[in-house]
Amino acid sequence: MIAFVQGPVAAITPGSAVVEVGGVGMLVKCTPRTLAALRIGEPTRLTTALIVKEDSLTLYGFADEDERATFDVLLTASGVAATMALGMLATFTPDELRRIVAQGDAKSLTAVPRIGPKLAQKLLLEYKDKLGAAHGSVPAQKPIAAGPAPWSEQLHAALVGLGYAPREADEAVTAVTPEAEAQSRTDVGALLKAALRTLNRTR
Repeated sequence: MIAFVQGPVAAITPGSAVVEVGGVGMLVKCTPRTLAALRIGEPTRLTTALIVKEDSLTLYGFADEDERATFDVLLTASGVAATMALGMLATFTPDELRRIVAQGDAKSLTAVPRIGPKLAQKLLLEYKDKLGAAHGSVPAQKPIAAGPAPWSEQLHAALVGLGYAPREADEAVTAVTPEAEAQSRTDVGALLKAALRTLNRTR
């Protein structure tokens, strides 16, 4: 098992990053929130989970051990593959997911791509005794400074990486533009959540 990867970031794509480890480029799939914090050429350390299938080996990367542990729990539900589990972590932090499950909030869970009302109810039951209690008050996330690409391009790429059509991503970016312009520093993670809420209302 590959527990983590550490090294300079060689490349960033909408749904993954390439981290150079000992002269080898490791492709790691990550949430948009994690990717937004990375910078090409700068060192990083990502906790990882390796998903093995008959025809593929896929490495998933996380900002910390709590995210990786939550990812493992999310995969225990029937019908939840790695892509959907990553989508949940792209939409909510681990503590937010714990609160959603504890409160039985199926409506919030439907903000995740490909999770409808029936599946949301089913997942709440399956995760009820697995995710545990929230770790306490969630510290305010530090706004992510804009990287080489404008926030709109980062957000659009993140939505497409989550499975939305480019047209849907365009509409969501337009919808959250007033919120982005009101921020003193662009918080891509907060904008992603707002965009997902917008897309959920239009479906």
